[in-house]
Amino acid sequence: MLDVLVIGSGPAGLCAALYAKRAGLTVMVAEKIYLGTGQIADSSQVDNYLGLPGRSGYDLGEAFRQHVQAAAVEFYDGNAVRFEKTGTGWNTVFENGEEIASRTVIYAAGATHRKLGAAGEEKFTGRGVSYCAVCDGAFYRGKAVAVVGGGDTALDDALYLSDLCEKVYLIHRRDEFRGSAVTLKKLQEKSNVEIVTAAAVEEIQGDAAVSGVLLNTGRRLAVSGVFVAVGMLPQTDTVQGVARLDQQGYIQAAETGETSADGFFAAGDARTKRLRQVVTAVSDGANAATSAAEYIRNGK
Repeated sequence: MLDVLVIGSGPAGLCAALYAKRAGLTVMVAEKIYLGTGQIADSSQVDNYLGLPGRSGYDLGEAFRQHVQAAAVEFYDGNAVRFEKTGTGWNTVFENGEEIASRTVIYAAGATHRKLGAAGEEKFTGRGVSYCAVCDGAFYRGKAVAVVGGGDTALDDALYLSDLCEKVYLIHRRDEFRGSAVTLKKLQEKSNVEIVTAAAVEEIQGDAAVSGVLLNTGRRLAVSGVFVAVGMLPQTDTVQGVARLDQQGYIQAAETGETSADGFFAAGDARTKRLRQVVTAVSDGANAATSAAEYIRNGK
């Protein structure tokens, strides 16, 4: 029986595995995507991870994985579909029918960005289409960009980008916003922010990179970047009934990674928290592994 089974090999899962291994525990990382390193691999450039500016997300993810592999952590290719509590810990069942027993589980399967579904979105992802203003906003300094969405994330992204970009279009399909009225008022007072309501992005256009968006109203906006902020989809379907989730489907877990389920910890984007970044994912992984080690050491 393993001491720790980590689900997911993004930054949170890999850091959790490294900390667990260094604590002298037997640990394995299960990942459904062969050699996967999480959403970080989709980032064309990560410029806000301290000490390692200018690295591509793919390269940074590979460096994380190689570090963990060098520590002799085992990896398992498989998709976890069920978690069963046992008298000695947890039994994790995989899609292929195989099972792995462990004293603890650290769930770090992450979340995915909800897509617009507009023409050109997939083509220009990483080449003008971004799902993280904090990550990529600096690349559009002095340029015109569009933010799509009507919730708090979209409003916060637009406000953040307004201090960097020459022009920010905030596009929302409805007339009213779900996000903070205070933030919306600040945006309305910004001279370089134009709020476009009752409109949806029909097509993202460009050649090698984004050059504009076509709205369903027929209007075309000339922009160099499109920031999609229409929500996240936590990968927590298999955790329903195992650990307590919030209304959006994220695992309710303390900073320690502890959940409502005994010996079941959460780390990274699947956990309820405000900021979902590489740095917070790594922190989550370290905390969850430390908590798992204490849990095992205390004989729970």
